[in-house]
Amino acid sequence: MGLFSKLKGNSGGMMNVIRCDQPEYLVWKWRPEGQEANSTKRENAIRYGSSLRVKDGEVAVFVYHQKDGTMQDYIVGPYDQTIKTANFPVLASIVGLAFGGDSPFQAEVYFINLSGNVQVRFAIPYFDVFDPRAMDFAVPIAVRGVITFNITDYKAFIKLNRLINFELSDFERQIKDAVTKYVKQIVANCPIDNGIPVIQLERKILEINDLVTKYLTPRLENDFGVNLKAIDISAIEPDKESEGYTSLRAITADITAQTIKAQNEVNIKNLHDMQRINTENLEESLRVQREEAQRAQRLQSESAYIGAHAIDQQANVLGRAADSLGTMSQMGGAGGGGMNIASMMTGMAMGGAMGNQMAGMVNTMGNAINQGQQPGMPGAPGQPQTPPPPPTVSYMIVENGAQAGPFNMAQLQQLVAMGRLTPQTYVWCQGMPAWAYAAQVPQLQPLFQAAPTPPPMPGVPPTPGV
Repeated sequence: MGLFSKLKGNSGGMMNVIRCDQPEYLVWKWRPEGQEANSTKRENAIRYGSSLRVKDGEVAVFVYHQKDGTMQDYIVGPYDQTIKTANFPVLASIVGLAFGGDSPFQAEVYFINLSGNVQVRFAIPYFDVFDPRAMDFAVPIAVRGVITFNITDYKAFIKLNRLINFELSDFERQIKDAVTKYVKQIVANCPIDNGIPVIQLERKILEINDLVTKYLTPRLENDFGVNLKAIDISAIEPDKESEGYTSLRAITADITAQTIKAQNEVNIKNLHDMQRINTENLEESLRVQREEAQRAQRLQSESAYIGAHAIDQQANVLGRAADSLGTMSQMGGAGGGGMNIASMMTGMAMGGAMGNQMAGMVNTMGNAINQGQQPGMPGAPGQPQTPPPPPTVSYMIVENGAQAGPFNMAQLQQLVAMGRLTPQTYVWCQGMPAWAYAAQVPQLQPLFQAAPTPPPMPGVPPTPGV
């Protein structure tokens, strides 16, 4: 059964419509028509047949004062119905218990605006801020801005704030005092906590705004039950005419100049070190390349004369074998005197084998030397011997920072013609102690001299007998 389904006594009374028609409000208390604040208890009496209208974005709070404390019913809009126990669990318990459903009930009704935003402007007068690099100079700083908040958790808001005789101006003043305290604390500690120089605070508004928002949001929620939607610090103004600001700016300029000078010195040193390292690396690369070239040429020479070297080694072995053969031929018999026939036979056999081996070696060398030579040709048996060609000298060059070559003299002449070899080109050949400019090598200097002018053609000789 509905709470007001029966109208007993007072049936001609005028029904109430409980609603809020205020254009702008945060918290508003409903009173029956003709009742002023704190006039009589009738201002909290809900009549039979009253209806409740709650707009979207509002919440109606019914506050009941009982012996065991205060209880509330919350009706979130939109809602437009006659008051029923189904929607008022606390009210149903109170009326059924205390009044038996026959009497009006006492309740304070408050409307809380959940969709409206409240803006509070704040202006913090000059307060001293110190730079950690120069704590002797205080710089006066002023801050101005605005905060925007609303109510989202109405239960927390009711728990933290007194609804009766609620005045928005008083509430805004409390919010403003809290914001002033927190903003002042954050700005004063920014140079130490966040490394922002005092003279740069006015250029760091966005960064400081984020710090204030992060710090202020949970505190407004816990202290006042409101949701901080935004904070906008419009200005952070140092007193540029103050002595502290002038002195700090001069010191900061000097520190900046010293820092730039030190950084420039470090950059120059790094540049010199890099150049030195590059030079050392180039020298080391050239040294390694030179050693590799020497090793390659040495191996080439050893390969060319490996046959003669092997003959020398085998000749030494055969010589030692001959000596051993002579010793064996002189070995006595069992009695220590006379010729040992067995030893002699053994020595003869070994001597014959060594002779055959040496003859084979000589024949092999002869065939290798005389290969391709025909009778009657120079170098052939019975003909004049052709002297061996002079050794060919090859040079390595440095081209585009890398080693190239080796090149013989004809190839070097071609490189000069192509412009790849100049008097300032680094060159090296086996026997040189280090790389040198081509102009400093006597053997290469003719490559850079102008070709001589050919002599004039001789005249026609006279005809004999004329």
